[in-house]
Amino acid sequence: MNFSEVFKLSSLLCKFSPDGKYLASCVQYRLVVRDVNTLQILQLYTCLDQIQHIEWSADSLFILCAMYKRGLVQVWSLEQPEWHCKIDEGSAGLVASCWSPDGRHILNTTEFHLRITVWSLCTKSVSYIKYPKACLQGITFTRDGRYMALAERRDCKDYVSIFVCSDWQLLRHFDTDTQDLTGIEWAPNGCVLAVWDTCLEYKILLYSLDGRLLSAYSAYEWSLGIKSVAWSPSSQFLAVGSYDGKVRILNHVTWKMITEFGHPATINNPKIVVYKEAEKSPQLGLGCLSFPPPGAGAGPLLSSESKYEIASVPVSLQTLKPVTDRANPKIGIGMLAFSPDSYFLATRNDNIPNAVWVWDIQKLRLFAVLEQLSPVRTFQWDPQQPRLAICTGGSRLYLWSPAGCMSVQVPGEGDFAVLSLCWHLSGDSMALLSKDHVCLCFLETEASVSTACRQLGGHT
Repeated sequence: MNFSEVFKLSSLLCKFSPDGKYLASCVQYRLVVRDVNTLQILQLYTCLDQIQHIEWSADSLFILCAMYKRGLVQVWSLEQPEWHCKIDEGSAGLVASCWSPDGRHILNTTEFHLRITVWSLCTKSVSYIKYPKACLQGITFTRDGRYMALAERRDCKDYVSIFVCSDWQLLRHFDTDTQDLTGIEWAPNGCVLAVWDTCLEYKILLYSLDGRLLSAYSAYEWSLGIKSVAWSPSSQFLAVGSYDGKVRILNHVTWKMITEFGHPATINNPKIVVYKEAEKSPQLGLGCLSFPPPGAGAGPLLSSESKYEIASVPVSLQTLKPVTDRANPKIGIGMLAFSPDSYFLATRNDNIPNAVWVWDIQKLRLFAVLEQLSPVRTFQWDPQQPRLAICTGGSRLYLWSPAGCMSVQVPGEGDFAVLSLCWHLSGDSMALLSKDHVCLCFLETEASVSTACRQLGGHT
C-alpha cells in the first residue's frame, strides 16, 4: 500500500470525477483540479467567496461550486477553462445546490425551502418548482436519470411529485400517508420509491413509478422509529435501521420483512469472528534510537502500533449510555451500507459506537464484528468488490474483506487524522481527508491484500 504526498484542503471538500480521471479539492475560495494518475494540477479556479459545496456533473465536464452565505453558484468547465457561469439567487438565498442527471441543469433550493430554481446551462432558461419540503433527503433521481422525485409540503400535508428530467414536466403528483415525511429514495432499478416518516412514527411506504402504493411497513408503535434506510444495489432488499438497535430487511417480492438483525452488546456465538483492534507500544531498543533529519516536522517520538486480534467468545463490546432526555439520542442504527455485489451489509449501532457489524445477506446471519479503539466516524465499500474501508478520526485506515482485516498507519509529519474517505471508482485507490489536508492511498492487488490480511489475524 502506497500513499501520495499531502495536499491542502478546506471543509473536507474533495471528490473524484464520475469518469475517474480527475480529483477536485477546495482550499478556501480556490478550486484545484488534479489528474488522478499524476496528481499534477490541471486547472486552478478562483471563486468569489469561500466554497461550501462542490459537485461534478455526470459527464465530468463541469463542476459547480456553491457559496451558500453569498447565495452564489459558480460553474467551471474543464474543456473550456475560459468559460464560466455565475448564478446569483439574490435575496431568495441558497441552502442547497445540485446537478440534474444530464449535467446541463442546476437545481438550487432557496432559503426556507420556498422553491427550487432549475437553471439551464444550454438555453439559460429558468423554471421554478414550488413547495419543496425541508427534510433530510427530499430530492432523489433514478439511476438512468429519467425521473426526479421531490418531497413537498403544502396545506399541512406531505406530497411527492415525480418529474421527467428531460423537460421538467410533472408526471405524477400524489399525497403520502405520513405525519412528517423525512426522506425519499429510488430503488437502484428505478421502479420503486421508498418514503419514510419522522422518527416519531415508524412507517415506510413503497410507491410505484405511477404513484400507486405498493406496500406500507411498520415494525412497532409508540417509540422512536426509523433512523436510516438503504437499498441493496440489486434492488432486491431494503434495509431499515431503527432506534431500537435492529435492522429489518424487506424483500422486493412481497415487501414483507424476511429477517431482523439485532446488535447485542455481548456476542456469544462461537461461529462469529470478532476482531478487536489492539494497540501496543514498540519495544525501545538501543538500535532503534535515531535523530530525525534536519527540517523534519515534529511528530511522536515513538508511534504505537495497531493490529487486529481475534477475540474469544463471549465478547463484551463497549457501550455508550445515551442521554435520553435530549433530542437525537445516540441510540439505534445510524449507518448502514450494502456491498456492491449485495452480498454483505455493514452497520453501526450508535450506542455501540466503536463496532462495525458485517452481515452475510445470502445466509442472513452475522458474519463478522470489528471493534475499534475509537468510535467509528464513517465506512465505505469498495465500488468493485466486497472490501470495506473504515476510519475513526485517528491516523489509521482500516480495511475489511471476507479474507480478513488490517490496520494501516497513514504516514506523514505529525498525525494525519482521517476524518472521512472516498473510493475511486476503480477500487484501486481512495482519498483520505483530514481537517486541513488530503492524501491518496493506492492499494495493492486483491491477492496481496488478502495475504496481508491473513498475516494480520485474518481468516479464510
